[in-house]
Amino acid sequence: MKDYGFIRTAAAVPVVRVADVEANVKGICGMIDRACSEEVSLVVFPELCVTGYSCGDLFGQNLLVDRAEEGVRAIAAHCAGKKITVVAGAPVRHRSALYNCAIVISGESGICGIVPKSYIPSYNEFYETRWFASGAGMAPAGMDYAGGHCVISPEQIFRIGRFGFCIEICEDLWTPVPPSSFRCLQGAEITVNLSASNEILGKHVYRRQLVSQQSARTISGYVYCSAGFGESTQDLVYAGAAMIYENGTLLAKGERFGMEPSMTVADIDCEKLRTLRQKTGTYSCIMPDGKPAGNLACIHVRAGEPADTDFSKSLCREIHPHPFVPGGEETGKRCREIISTQVLALATRLSHIGSRTAVIGISGGLDSSLALLVCVLAADRLGWSRDRIIGVTMPGYGTTERTRSNAEDLMDVLGVTSRKIPITAACDRHFADIGHDGSVHDSTYENAQARERTQILMDIANQTGGIVVGTGDLSELALGWATYNGDHISMYGVNAGIPKTLVRHLVRWAAENSFADKKAGGCARSAKDILMDIIDTPISPELLPADGDGRISQVTEDLVGPYELHDFFLYHFFRFGFSPEKILFLAEKAFSGASRNEEPDGMTGHYDRKTIVKWLRVFIRRFFTQQFKRSCLPDGPKIGSVSLSPRGDWRMPSDAWADSFLDNLESAAGRE
Repeated sequence: MKDYGFIRTAAAVPVVRVADVEANVKGICGMIDRACSEEVSLVVFPELCVTGYSCGDLFGQNLLVDRAEEGVRAIAAHCAGKKITVVAGAPVRHRSALYNCAIVISGESGICGIVPKSYIPSYNEFYETRWFASGAGMAPAGMDYAGGHCVISPEQIFRIGRFGFCIEICEDLWTPVPPSSFRCLQGAEITVNLSASNEILGKHVYRRQLVSQQSARTISGYVYCSAGFGESTQDLVYAGAAMIYENGTLLAKGERFGMEPSMTVADIDCEKLRTLRQKTGTYSCIMPDGKPAGNLACIHVRAGEPADTDFSKSLCREIHPHPFVPGGEETGKRCREIISTQVLALATRLSHIGSRTAVIGISGGLDSSLALLVCVLAADRLGWSRDRIIGVTMPGYGTTERTRSNAEDLMDVLGVTSRKIPITAACDRHFADIGHDGSVHDSTYENAQARERTQILMDIANQTGGIVVGTGDLSELALGWATYNGDHISMYGVNAGIPKTLVRHLVRWAAENSFADKKAGGCARSAKDILMDIIDTPISPELLPADGDGRISQVTEDLVGPYELHDFFLYHFFRFGFSPEKILFLAEKAFSGASRNEEPDGMTGHYDRKTIVKWLRVFIRRFFTQQFKRSCLPDGPKIGSVSLSPRGDWRMPSDAWADSFLDNLESAAGRE
């Protein structure tokens, strides 16, 4: 059964009875069974869950400590034969000292290891030093415990098949340099934290920030599980905080303040984490003292094999079909930040070279509309009169009345200088000069129009002491959907870092927030009305004649495929280096046709396997064969984590072959 680099993890919060080991073990074993039924490979329980965290001075009673060891033995016996690894908290006596420990129990190997808590809090409401010794600096030592023999040390990494995890206990995370920082440098991909973190006002927000940041800083998965209902509320309240993060992103969280056992499950993508670590040059094996990580003691322990999780049937994580499109509460802030980045980039370039004008081709489509909005806002920032922006419409053989009127009205309402220069006569003459039959609608017919338009824009820029602002977007760069030395070229490409799915979203956001109800000139429509109609217009280069009813006949997504699919492919191919096989797997999960309440404008989110394979094949072929266009891109700002600039994030030979990638896809496509 293929795991695609995923491992299923869980944070299990049981109901505890303080100092009642037998009852607690029964509850833990019940949750282990539940985890097994959900095909979990690694399940994490809270700090000192075998006894309860809030036992106080009862930890000084030998009976409680002895019963805890018996309880761990019972948990190990219950796990025997199961493909699961359990991490549970218990007090452990070692060499005349008592330690607050995490016990690693494997269904295959029994008790694999014991990790003592390194940082023991003794401030404010905490006084653990009254009962527990610190495990910091403890040399690895063998010990007999609960019927097995294992190593006790904080310097351990446990392996479940090819997946490695390390352990922190509560306060360890709250220190300036958590122990997981070292263990992750030594190969752990997941950190588990057994905690008993009480609730006070505002603490949970900070707790989530800590987990998120440590996960991001170490490029790891992080499974956090804290004590919940049943712990003593004599002075403190424990709400059962449970969360699973991956590289700073929340995968799953449990509900706090519950009174029943709860289990939070998520699939962590360790393949993604390995790729990100590999690509991050500063993620090295150098420790703060300058010594390589390999020179520090660290024991790698085999804990067993992962469960036989069928990820093809269910995946416990969201695979967003539109990874470039912001959502949730931060949508407005993200959109404002993106457009502000574009505006500052263009304003800086115009100011630096002393440009007198900004020249831009306006087609009435999405890309040129976004670029025009950026130009207008940049002019405002620079204190320019908007008439220094020269918008040029260049109607050709395929220009429709709808796009022409939208282009002209948008320039009118925004108050920029508008010029209309038809290109059909020039192209007719050009075809005559080179001996091309204008009735043959081939690449020569189409590309000649794009190059004619670029020539016009460049010459007007020379005339007016300005620069040509490019409109092409990131998705077109990935697919090579541009005419070489035509719309492929500009003097500054403001949309170079914006994929098509995000362009549409930004235009809508700008229409509703920055240009709502704005009217000017002789235009009867507002900027918002015009932009909304542009959003609803099919994406097209309009290089082929319109149909008999004057409508667009050349729809880009009918020819090259849906941009929402291509943007999904691009994100996972570029960002994480995933194979076509894994991209296909993820795309099926993301676009499975499951009901979604809201999809971004112009996007469906629903494609079957055959359709995904068809367009993924197109993506791979075009991405490889069109690299030569990306090798000589004009300047443009990087916006998100994906950039195809040859001077920045993507350096690829134009002569690379796609055969291995296509073979990988065909092999995966042939399997059901």
